[in-house]
Amino acid sequence: MLEVQHKKKKKLVNNRRKSRELVMKSIYCGILNQFDINQIKKDIKDDPDYLKADEVFYHNLFDGVMSNMGQLNTEIASFIDRPPEKLSPIEHSILYISIYELTYDVTIPYKVAINEGVELAKIYGGIDGYKYINGVLDKVAAKRRPLEFSKS
Repeated sequence: MLEVQHKKKKKLVNNRRKSRELVMKSIYCGILNQFDINQIKKDIKDDPDYLKADEVFYHNLFDGVMSNMGQLNTEIASFIDRPPEKLSPIEHSILYISIYELTYDVTIPYKVAINEGVELAKIYGGIDGYKYINGVLDKVAAKRRPLEFSKS
């Protein structure tokens, strides 16, 4: 019984990770193609990982990022050492997602938000991009989740 529960929990994590990957791909497409949100949502359904993802989580996360894009741009700019347009589109997409989770979704533990961002950067980013993402997200977590961050 316990093994079945563990598998279900692992599947949920994988579903959410796949959802984050799809959100990253969606934002990446938007950065390159001026954010036709309806077309992005339609096209992402053709991604083979869409069937493995948590569809509700994908839509909530993508819609949340898109609804808060202006504030997220301000946040990103305040935590990085270069103009945001100098970030690679992958790093920029990952920061949108992770900073959104750290700022607007307190149900996601800050360590999970950071870890998921770092893992996406390891898979999709440049050689040491994950180190940069980790450093930025640590600063964001310290500011946005001070009580949670100070307990670790």
